[in-house]
Amino acid sequence: MAAGPNSLLLWEEAKKYIPGGVNSPVRAFRAVGQDPLFIARANGARVYDVDGREYLDYVCSWGPLILGHANPEVVKAIAAAAADGTSYGAPCEKEVKLAGMICQAFPSIDKVRMVNSGTEATMSAIRLARAYTGRSKIVKFEGCYHGHADSFLIKAGSGLLTAGIPISPGVPEDFAQNTLVAEYNHLDSVEELFDQNPFEIAAVIVEPVAGNMGLVLPQPQFLSGLREITQRFGALLIFDEVITGFRVAYGGFQDVIGVRPDLTCLGKIIGGGLPVGAYGGREDIMNLVAPEGPVYQAGTLSGNPLAMAAGIATLERLQDGSIYKKLDELGRVLEEGVRSILADKGAKVGLNRLGSMFSWFFTEEEVRDYPSALTSDTALYARFFASMLSQGITLPPSQFEVCFISAAHTRQDIAFTLDAFVRAIDEAGV
Repeated sequence: MAAGPNSLLLWEEAKKYIPGGVNSPVRAFRAVGQDPLFIARANGARVYDVDGREYLDYVCSWGPLILGHANPEVVKAIAAAAADGTSYGAPCEKEVKLAGMICQAFPSIDKVRMVNSGTEATMSAIRLARAYTGRSKIVKFEGCYHGHADSFLIKAGSGLLTAGIPISPGVPEDFAQNTLVAEYNHLDSVEELFDQNPFEIAAVIVEPVAGNMGLVLPQPQFLSGLREITQRFGALLIFDEVITGFRVAYGGFQDVIGVRPDLTCLGKIIGGGLPVGAYGGREDIMNLVAPEGPVYQAGTLSGNPLAMAAGIATLERLQDGSIYKKLDELGRVLEEGVRSILADKGAKVGLNRLGSMFSWFFTEEEVRDYPSALTSDTALYARFFASMLSQGITLPPSQFEVCFISAAHTRQDIAFTLDAFVRAIDEAGV
């Protein structure tokens, strides 16, 4: 299904005023060879474009809408907060309450600082780690995304031990020299970097569950191994739980596996669909943040009362754990249905899932890391995407993103998705 006439008109208009016509690149649909849909409204598990078409949505605004679109309790909380003013530029009660909820949910977080995006959270966390350790280098993993700050727009060079080179013009080489790139799920690559730079690495930052090369789960002992290595060399361990925080469990993935990082970055769900981010951790580290300490970080809209209200309303719904049980059950039904279909048809498609997060990979390989993810047939995914869209289902417009189930999805929605999946793999020629 091609974009409708109203979407196409808006698309042409957008390209006149906005670079590439979008305010975040993947929204342009270039990876799937289509023109983007412009959304007019959303409710529950569905979105509606400007041409009046209805779609079952597995993007969920890229993860934050765990309760679904326009959840009545969240909307009510936002409206009540807006009636009292949209921004103060001063402390408010709601930011104190949300901070307390986060600290109670994450035993590794003694104190937390609110910011406005995941990029701000990760950028601030590595600045803090460098100040705390007095070291300059950081380790990130190939295929893991931590926002668009200069330090993170780095890829591996010709070897694992080589400092990265920029993948975006405008990133100074000096930044690249201080960013080392390891292989996700390969502890030996991390050991090699520390052996070569034993007293220079301030921190290792990792998505505990990779969500930006498609969904890739950590292998057993990978995260606990990172904890041991960083402690041995006096570096900090930073978990980027912007996606997994409050998504896979109330205490994030670190609660699931029992590994405590020194710092944690959060976003998405803690804002209930509004712009938000946060970073927090051990008290002795966080006390270095201004005005308590010398590490400067500020934001006019940090702790915005609307975002805080939406986050509080969302977390209050998640506290009893019943929603996680529902989400995991829906995910299980989807996974079992997909695997049954694939076994019957002999189609070479992989599925990785954790709770309410999942990715289809169009490759015969088991996807366990970045190189195996790159074996996916992106052209095949594009045809699959187009077929699902024509059947009224929105998926991420890229092979290397994650699908999300919300509490607004139902078993009937899953059954509809499985029926569409059968037709889509046939039409795509899988």
